[in-house]
This record gives sequence, structure tokens and C-alpha cells, in this order.
Amino acid sequence: MHMADALLSPTVGVTLWAASAATLAWCSKRLRSDPREHLVPLMGVLGAFVFAAQMINFAIPGTGSSGHISGGLLLAILLGAPAAFVVITSVLTVQALFFADGGLLALGANIFNLGVIPCFIAYPLIYRPLLKAAGASPSKNRVVMITVLAAVIGLQLGALGVVIQTQLSGISSLPLNTFLLLMQSIHLPIGVVEGLATAAVFAFIRAARPDLVNMVGGGRVTAGFSGRMIATFALLALVMGGGLSWFASTAPDGLEWSIEHATLSSKPE
Repeated sequence: MHMADALLSPTVGVTLWAASAATLAWCSKRLRSDPREHLVPLMGVLGAFVFAAQMINFAIPGTGSSGHISGGLLLAILLGAPAAFVVITSVLTVQALFFADGGLLALGANIFNLGVIPCFIAYPLIYRPLLKAAGASPSKNRVVMITVLAAVIGLQLGALGVVIQTQLSGISSLPLNTFLLLMQSIHLPIGVVEGLATAAVFAFIRAARPDLVNMVGGGRVTAGFSGRMIATFALLALVMGGGLSWFASTAPDGLEWSIEHATLSSKPE
């Protein structure tokens, strides 16, 4: 769902840059007073993990499209919203600068859609309240359902953000109703996979070190990872980035697929 510069006008792009930069400044200020000593190494290893995970596009059967997890919700669950936002901003910035994924003008929009929305809407307004309502020891199935719901809503809002930002820019001639329908529908299964993947990682941490996870506090990791667990995530990042990424789907992602089909539908027969 990384937007390209060609979709955005300078006005919309700069506005979202300002919004994302202000959010980053606020998060950085909050992190200065965070008492968790383990936070910096944890941010680093989880950032590498999410970066590698985003490289693996999975095919969406019957569509000719593909998707990948964004990782914002997972980071927010494990780190809290401010730290998660700093990490996802770093990941997206590296992708834009070194991998030409999204472009510089669109960076603010991508940070907003993939960072602000999961970290400050899906996590605190959906995931945390539902998890708290589930009690101190919710079942695995309930945690999975809550996580999938939060991931789906977060990704649907992000997809909606892409459509609105594109339309406000006025550069493309994409038909609004068709583009909106395609974006929301193709990102629904992507959101489900994102939720399942997030729930699987959380379940692994909860099973390995239940003492680290505060369920009542929204699933946040409240103590430092052991050296073994940090090594495990580092190894997983290497395996995904250096191995599994070679088997990633080459089909267009959800945004590219939506643009292609919306463009075809707008051409006269």
C-alpha cells in the first residue's frame, strides 16, 4: 500500500509530511521519559523483523494481486504506540531512500497510512479496549479474533486514506467509486493475513515468556527480551530477508492492482 509520488500533489504531500513529522516529534518526546531500559534494542530487532517481513509478498488467490504485512499493529502491541511509530517511520524511510519504495513526496502519506492509523487508531481504539474487555487471561481464539479485527479495520482505514489523498491531489483520473471499491475489497484479505500473522507472533512471545506480556495493558512487552529471544527474531529477519523473500509473489500489490483495474474500467470500450 506504499503510495507513489505520482499520485500526490505537492500540497497534499507536504501536508501529510507535516502531520507525520509532528507525530514523530511528539513520539520522540514521549520516548525520552520511557523508563523501559530494554526499549532501544527491542525497537531495533523488531524493526529489522518488520522490514524483512514486508519484503515477502503473498499471492491473493483468484485476483492476480499480492499483499504483504505492514507491521504497524504488531509493533504497537509489543512496544506501545510512540515507540512503534518511531520504528515504522524508520522502516518506511529506509525503504523510500534506498529501495525507491514510495518516493520522498509520498513518504509523509505512507507514514500516515501505515504508521499513524495502526499505531494511534487500530491499536488504542480497537485492539486495547477489546483485549481489556476479554479479561486477564483471554483464550487464544479470542486474542486471534481481536487481532484480526484490529488489523482489518486498520488496513481498511489506510486504504481509504490512499483513496482520499489521491482524489484530493487531483492528479490521477481514477474513478472514485471504482477505485474505492477495489482498494477496500483487495485490502480485506490482506488485513486478515496481517491479523493472523500478528496474532501468531504475539502467541509465540506469550508462550515463550508469558511473564513479559501484560495482557491487561494491551499486550505490551513490559521487560527485556532474553538474549535467546532477540537472537530468534534476528534469525527470523535474516531468513525472511535473505531466503523467503526470493519466493515472494511478483504479482502487483493491492494498490497497483487497484490502479490498474480502475484505469481499465475508465477506458471507453
